[in-house]
Amino acid sequence: MSETILTISHLRKDFGSNQVLKDVDFQVEKGDVTCIIGASGSGKSTLLRCINLLETPTSGEILFHGQSILTGKVDQCAYRAKVGMVFQSFHLFPQYTALENVMLAGELLAKEQPGYKANKKAIHAQLEQQAKELLAQLGLSERAGHY
Repeated sequence: MSETILTISHLRKDFGSNQVLKDVDFQVEKGDVTCIIGASGSGKSTLLRCINLLETPTSGEILFHGQSILTGKVDQCAYRAKVGMVFQSFHLFPQYTALENVMLAGELLAKEQPGYKANKKAIHAQLEQQAKELLAQLGLSERAGHY
């Protein structure tokens, strides 16, 4: 049975008359990796800022391990130490191609494993294949070689 880490219920965020988040609902279970994908201006960053208490939602609920983080009783530093976000940026590492940027974390982790040097070519090939599949899923295959 999964453990629910984060629950977002009926989340709404308005900036004046502009309703940026409209009735957002989802859960994150233990072990999940969650990506928020959408068009520019669709509220992705606002959602993350609400989850990280950098913005106060207009209404709705955010539960972390079943406890509301919006009551004002949560230790924000302790909470943020457990819930992270990656800020958006136009560039990743400019010295690497898109494919190399996607592969980078896997390569750094692989170098820490015993036997990496003996299996370097096979590990690199596997990471490259996985990175190409990820780029394809996002419709970015043609950008793999671009800086």
